[in-house]
Formats: sequence, structure tokens, C-alpha cells
Amino acid sequence: MAQDDTHGWRADPAVPDFDDGNPLIVFDGDCVLCSRSMRLILKLDRARRFRLTPAQGEIGQALYRHLGLPTDRFETYLLVADGAIHQRSTAIVQIAKRLGWPWKAGAALAIVPRPLRDALYDLVARHRYRIFGRRTACGIADPALRQRML
Repeated sequence: MAQDDTHGWRADPAVPDFDDGNPLIVFDGDCVLCSRSMRLILKLDRARRFRLTPAQGEIGQALYRHLGLPTDRFETYLLVADGAIHQRSTAIVQIAKRLGWPWKAGAALAIVPRPLRDALYDLVARHRYRIFGRRTACGIADPALRQRML
């Protein structure tokens, strides 16, 4: 599995056009942990740069297919930013890097070797429904936050 995809989605006719001028996070809209994390990121994003889309939606599904990821199990965030698609723990590091202080300090996780970061990420991803629960609809209900969804 490639860690990032530099501009490849733009040439893929199966991926609908979308505004990638701002960072876009693709997340599991049915996951309570993921939805809460996204609400937190949007609140911390004082510059209002981040946009969201659920993995279950048209753009999310197309990006997952483009990357060869399963389209029925959403065990990775995707971050589309600066012409690349980042996955798993690298997406988390890249998200932190784009937030203001003190959250930006989370980008220091990049010093941890990616295989170790990804192993921890995968452990949480595998058990997130059991620990945090599952929704039947996207958990981003706040109208002000929904404006930032694609």
C-alpha cells in the first residue's frame, strides 16, 4: 500500500473533481471516535482550512478505490493536501502539522518510525467500534461544521 499518491487522483477519471486547494480529510463517518476527532480538528483549525468528507461518500469511496483500499472497511484517515494523499499515522502527523500551537507539536510524532506509528494506528483502528461505538449516520451534525464538508 502506497503511503501517498502524488497528484494521481487528479488523472483518475473514476475520482470526481473536488476542490483540493485546502486540506481534505476523509474519515469514517460511522465511527464515533472518528467523528469526534473531526469535530475537534475543525474547532482547533482557527484558519478554517480543513474540509471533511466521509469515506462512505462519493469522493471518499473514489479515493479509497483509487488507492486500492477496501471500500467497506475504513481503517485509515486520508489527508489530501499539497498534491499528495497521506494515510494512517502519516495523515495524523500531517494534520497536526497544519494546526496551530500547541497542537502543531503533535507533528513531532514523525520522529517515531512509521512502522511503529502505523502499528499503533492499526491497533486503534481495529478496535475503535468496540471501544467507542458506531453511528448509523455521520456524527458531524453541527451546521457550522457541516459547511466545511464536501
